[in-house]
Amino acid sequence: MAEIDIYASLKKYFGFSQFKGLQEDVIKSIMANNNTFVIMPTGGGKSLCYQLPALMKDGTAIVVSPLIALMKNQVDALRALSSENGIAHVLNSSLNKTEVKQVKEDISNGITKLLYVAPESLTKEEYVDFLQNETISFLAIDEAHCISEWGHDFRPEYRNLKSIINRIGNDIPIIGLTATATPKVQEDILKNLGMPDANTFKASFNRPNLYYEIRPKTKNVDADITRFVKQNDGKSGIIYCLSRKRVEELAQTLQVNGIKAVPYHAGLDGKTRVKHQDMFLMEDVDVVVATIAFGMGIDKPDVRFVIHNDIPKSIESYYQETGRAGRDGGEGHCLAFYNYKDVEKLEKFMSGKPVAEQEIGHALLQEIVAFAETSMSRRKFILHYFGEDFDNETGEGGDMDDNMRHPKKQHEAKDETLTLLNVVEKSNQQYKAKEVVNILIGHENALMKSHRISSQDYFGVGKEQDAAYWMALLRQLLVAGYIRKDIESYGVVKLTKRGKEFMDAPSSFMMTEDHSYDENVNDAIIVNQKGGNATADEALFKLLKAERKKVADKLELPPFVIFQDPSLEDMALKYPITMDELSNVHGVGESKAKKFGASFLKLIQDYVEENDIIRPDDFVVKSTGSNSALKLYIIQNVDRKLPLDDIASAKGLDMEDFIKEMEAIVYSGTKLNINYWIEEILDEDQQEEIHEYFLEAETDTIDAAMEEFDGDYDTEELRLYRIKFISEVAN
Repeated sequence: MAEIDIYASLKKYFGFSQFKGLQEDVIKSIMANNNTFVIMPTGGGKSLCYQLPALMKDGTAIVVSPLIALMKNQVDALRALSSENGIAHVLNSSLNKTEVKQVKEDISNGITKLLYVAPESLTKEEYVDFLQNETISFLAIDEAHCISEWGHDFRPEYRNLKSIINRIGNDIPIIGLTATATPKVQEDILKNLGMPDANTFKASFNRPNLYYEIRPKTKNVDADITRFVKQNDGKSGIIYCLSRKRVEELAQTLQVNGIKAVPYHAGLDGKTRVKHQDMFLMEDVDVVVATIAFGMGIDKPDVRFVIHNDIPKSIESYYQETGRAGRDGGEGHCLAFYNYKDVEKLEKFMSGKPVAEQEIGHALLQEIVAFAETSMSRRKFILHYFGEDFDNETGEGGDMDDNMRHPKKQHEAKDETLTLLNVVEKSNQQYKAKEVVNILIGHENALMKSHRISSQDYFGVGKEQDAAYWMALLRQLLVAGYIRKDIESYGVVKLTKRGKEFMDAPSSFMMTEDHSYDENVNDAIIVNQKGGNATADEALFKLLKAERKKVADKLELPPFVIFQDPSLEDMALKYPITMDELSNVHGVGESKAKKFGASFLKLIQDYVEENDIIRPDDFVVKSTGSNSALKLYIIQNVDRKLPLDDIASAKGLDMEDFIKEMEAIVYSGTKLNINYWIEEILDEDQQEEIHEYFLEAETDTIDAAMEEFDGDYDTEELRLYRIKFISEVAN
């Protein structure tokens, strides 16, 4: 019964017919009044996980969130779903007495389904007293990593949430949600909320299309960045810097070198910030140089590279910032410049903070140092950090980083592994990584003096190797699961079951040499390391993109309406110079070739002549063979205005595959008039809203449209309208 209910409610409230990823399981857990913990990277659809159950259950759900702007957006979106304005409310310091009274009335009358509060509001006596007497369906804590001192965004006021919840009611189910949490942080959240038994749901953190690369940061970093951006000319990118001053300098350097770049940081006035953000979204500039203040509200699916001029202060930050690349599933090159001096600078920033905070800050920084200096798979390293196992052989994106493309030498380190594990055991598993290494090389510090370590027989057993060697081995043993870092004690190294088994029966352990990032090592720079399988002619592809922008501007249309990227890539691969050849390019077709092709063919012909290019003799002519009968059938029956689901089932297709067939028809330039069907599913205002969106959009991807409309339409509705749009506007 509940299953039918949640699907019916999903359609009723949000207009979707299917759940994404783990949403369905999470919602079932909440509906069953279980404590629930959700870890889902941004874009996975976290908010729906608590919004839908709140709308379905009796009483009011309380949602704790640290971000006022985000609360307001969600409340507005929820009010748009309902005829009752009071369905969702915010309760915070910005309300006056009359507004607070209205909120309380709506809750008491059972109108309010979701109440968004900042953690500070929940500490107010009058609110706690009031909520004690109301029906509370559950309490959701968004951005739950704020509870943990180990989270990259710790908020002390989150620490007392559990005692407040208990005051409101003892048996209220708790839902914790976060977009990034290491095993350390997860354990901390569950412990702090007193729900060790919570049902935990964790989505994968793997982004297979992102290519990770670290280069040494030298005195010539400006030249290195400029060269990289020039090699990726015409592609959109974000460059992150630590300081505003550096943002301004680098943006100027790029501009002087003929790159369309703008700066973005909190020191610029609001108007300029909005202007620069819009220029980037509308592709009037290619690159934004920014502090991390940039990107929070950005949803540009085709960011092709993210460069870190300075290494970030934690892997969470790195993951979040690089995650802005390749949201559409296309190429995403993540390049960071690393120099240990930057880390020392970040350590200095921490010196005034409380000791516990410094300890954690240092531990997070050491992880990012380990990530930069490691020579193992960077993807495996990141996923291990987030508590996820990754197999390079079978996992998606296994070769997508500099270490996997250019592997460093490996050697047998069975004996050294045994030595290191023995030192951890004999020193009673009470030291952090740096101290274990100091014991191995026989370097005594104040802590060891107080423990009288230097008199032990294992002190200095590894002094034939240097500290960097032992640190590299220790990191690799961590990821291999022979040792672990203990949470409670700020990263003290402990043996695992696997490590103890190795000590009982030592076997082979192949260790990879670490990178050396000395200032003088410049030969480690690999120029233009492609993330994708770029076999197309890059220079021609750029010219074709420019031509597309020119044609699009002239016709006042979005570029994707003319030809999509894959079509331009195919042209840059095959160099078509006749109408026939062009109409066989991926996704073009005869009518589209005739409508837009002339200037593209002229450009390709000139380019081929100027550059003495030998065109492929075997120009691949794609056969439409068996497919053409199906296409003809679809076109004829759409003309007869038959219901689309009937046409699909007559050919044994489900709706998704049928829509794919229609997309192929309109993208290759043939008109399909499905207005009669669109009228059935969308009213005039809805059609106008979607039409406006596609007319202004940078990309025609459905993911981008889904995020823009935030649940107002389902995928099927948007795909069908896109068919109408392309058919009318482009064909």
